[in-house]
Amino acid sequence: MATQMFEGRGHAAVYQKYRFSPGEELQGAILGYLREKGTNPTELAVDVGCGSGQGTLFLAERFGKVVGTDISQAQIQEAKAAPSPPNVSYLVCPAEELPFEDASVDLLASFTAAHWFDIEKFMREVSRVVRPGGCVAISTYTVDMSLHYGTCSEKLTQIFRETWEQLLKYSHSRVKHVLEDYKEIFEALPFPDKKRITDIYDKIPMTVAGVVGYLESASPYQVFLKNDPEAAKTLLPEMEKRLLEVMGVPSPETPLEFWVRHVCILGHKEA
Repeated sequence: MATQMFEGRGHAAVYQKYRFSPGEELQGAILGYLREKGTNPTELAVDVGCGSGQGTLFLAERFGKVVGTDISQAQIQEAKAAPSPPNVSYLVCPAEELPFEDASVDLLASFTAAHWFDIEKFMREVSRVVRPGGCVAISTYTVDMSLHYGTCSEKLTQIFRETWEQLLKYSHSRVKHVLEDYKEIFEALPFPDKKRITDIYDKIPMTVAGVVGYLESASPYQVFLKNDPEAAKTLLPEMEKRLLEVMGVPSPETPLEFWVRHVCILGHKEA
């Protein structure tokens, strides 16, 4: 069955504030594939496991109608509360029970969510709802991340990774799909015409506070917070302090670049 990790209102609010939208390189990989496969019409796109809607809004610029779905009521409430264009709507439902007609979806997408799904049941729904000639784009960012600022990028990345290492021991077993670059999810996609790209790198403009907030939004940190609240509450402020000291700046609003590697599975259902 699917795993629910983003249920609380507080967690959903942090997620909405600090999770970033698909970067330019990931967007380019997806849009290039759609052009290559001649996906037309571009009437309906569905963003499964949409969270608070970061990927949904990217799709809204290219499709007539976009529906973001998530099993978490709290996440959908955050998505609905954020500004969005009139062609976007959100609904609460499991990834394994999508409320769309057979062969009705032009693009089914999922951004950093598929590892939480029941993969076998989800893929049955993918096969059912995607129309002949339609496409699938399932991506995730990986733990291959680094921080860049002036001449101290290596030291900043070391501090960030040390903190991540402390959190990873609280990871759910399903995070193995991310650590394995979505290999098992790729193999489960029931379309013969498919590919997996593992070397998409995006440079995300961020601040020190944004980096701290991103880690706060991560599911391992939320588990850590429940298991050992005192230790969890000191971990991220300590990381922030160390980052600012290395950078030689006083403000957590100081901008830097957050580099992240994406994996993207792309598939095309034969017409």
